Amino acid sequence: MLAETICSAVSAAGLGIAAVTAYRKRFLAATRIAAYSLVPIALVLTGVVQWVSDIAFRPSVWLGFGLLGLAWLLFMTTRAIERRGVGTRKERKAAAKTAQRDAVAPAASAPSPGGGLPAAQPQAKAKPKPKQQGDATGEDFSDIEAILKKHGI
Repeated sequence: MLAETICSAVSAAGLGIAAVTAYRKRFLAATRIAAYSLVPIALVLTGVVQWVSDIAFRPSVWLGFGLLGLAWLLFMTTRAIERRGVGTRKERKAAAKTAQRDAVAPAASAPSPGGGLPAAQPQAKAKPKPKQQGDATGEDFSDIEAILKKHGI
């Protein structure tokens, strides 16, 4: 009963503000204010306010919302674990075997001396070979030429 009275008072105050705004020749703003001020009384008349107040004061409803939150938390946790790549025990064993097999270079007969650790001294980078000017431009423009021919240009 108190919620309905408050909603009615809010609607009446909003309509009063809309009337003052319309008196000041701001009709668009007055119409918008009137629309907003009619929402609370409309919620009372449709029964939404009664429904919400019934829900807010029942412990079983709050328990239901708590369980929904817990279910959501469990779903998000499982998705996060799944994205990290942690799987079943069989999947972890297969990944460990693959990692052990990849520790040896494919063409090597023995493991590398560093054991997979980065080298203490950086190796000198190989100098890039100079590109031939004619080959590079011919390859770059072949796609463009094909597109232009396709469009008849």
